[in-house]
Amino acid sequence: MIVIKPMPGGRRRVDRVLAPDFAADLAQLSLADVRERRRDAEQEEVDLSYLRRLLHGRIDLVSAEQRRRDPAYQGGSVIDELTTILTDERRTTRGLGRHLGIEPSRVAEHRRAVEALVADAFVSDVQGRSDDELAAALDRLHAAEAEVSEVRREVQAVVDALSDELGRRYREGAASVEELLVDGG
Repeated sequence: MIVIKPMPGGRRRVDRVLAPDFAADLAQLSLADVRERRRDAEQEEVDLSYLRRLLHGRIDLVSAEQRRRDPAYQGGSVIDELTTILTDERRTTRGLGRHLGIEPSRVAEHRRAVEALVADAFVSDVQGRSDDELAAALDRLHAAEAEVSEVRREVQAVVDALSDELGRRYREGAASVEELLVDGG
């Protein structure tokens, strides 16, 4: 199972971002510290969003094989349907996504974590798996996706709190747009 939930005292970025003191007493922090914390939280949000998309792709592949096995199904093989599966329009309406102009930082780590849930050979050979194996894989994938989504929402709340503090400082004149342009962030 993928371990995403924060661990008190842990060293991962998610542990730091979701630690109770990370977004506490923000008014006492320097502008640079608030910005740095927001960048860390945004990067964690992007990484969790990427992991979530990987999980959705695996869920869609396993679900497609389950549909294909239905005697009433009129489509082709999962491979024949792959383009449709991976470009499913539902992807554009899921979740609380927001555009952040940064790339995921832990792509290989997330890919390995997802593949550990359902081995790559399993995903590439869904047709060779029993109905029970597919159902069990789907259960694991859905549980992991639910956990990632929950943690992502918590991280988004931290990003929002940090952004609100920055906005407050600009509104009240404690920070200036000129500083933002000079500091780049």
